[in-house]
Amino acid sequence: MSKDFVYGKLKNDRAQRVIPNMKKLLESAREKSKPVIYVTDTHLPTDREMALWGEHSMKGKEEAQVIDELKPGKKDYTLEKRTYSAFYETGLDPLLRDLKVDTVVITGLHTNICDRHTAADAFFRGYKIIVPEDCVDALTEKEHLEGLDYLKRIYGAEITKSKELIKKWESK
Repeated sequence: MSKDFVYGKLKNDRAQRVIPNMKKLLESAREKSKPVIYVTDTHLPTDREMALWGEHSMKGKEEAQVIDELKPGKKDYTLEKRTYSAFYETGLDPLLRDLKVDTVVITGLHTNICDRHTAADAFFRGYKIIVPEDCVDALTEKEHLEGLDYLKRIYGAEITKSKELIKKWESK
């Protein structure tokens, strides 16, 4: 949820509808001492995505930072990614293993692009995948729904709602 994706060059008005849900989910995760890990788009001018999307979320620029509404907390982890997947050359996998994590909760933009590639890499590494459908979105409703369906069918992702996930965490 970088500033460029919500308010900037790749602005997506649909992101506004997931921000409140993500905020509640983050608060609950922190209360339950669950690790919160941000993996943000942070690009260099030579990244392959520049040819497709133009410059966006450039390293060192304000636009690459997480939106103010969802700012990382003091105990949260922040990693940078230069491709669609949160796992590709970011150090996410070793961090998750060090934290003894076996399930990842994927949130953010875009259901059919970054979320999809992150889910693929999580699946390949043996993680269980949970996707709160009201904490992810895409440029269109069609892309969002197709993305959710793909995550469920191909990677066995558990598709849920943020309220249900919070309720599940509270019952443990």
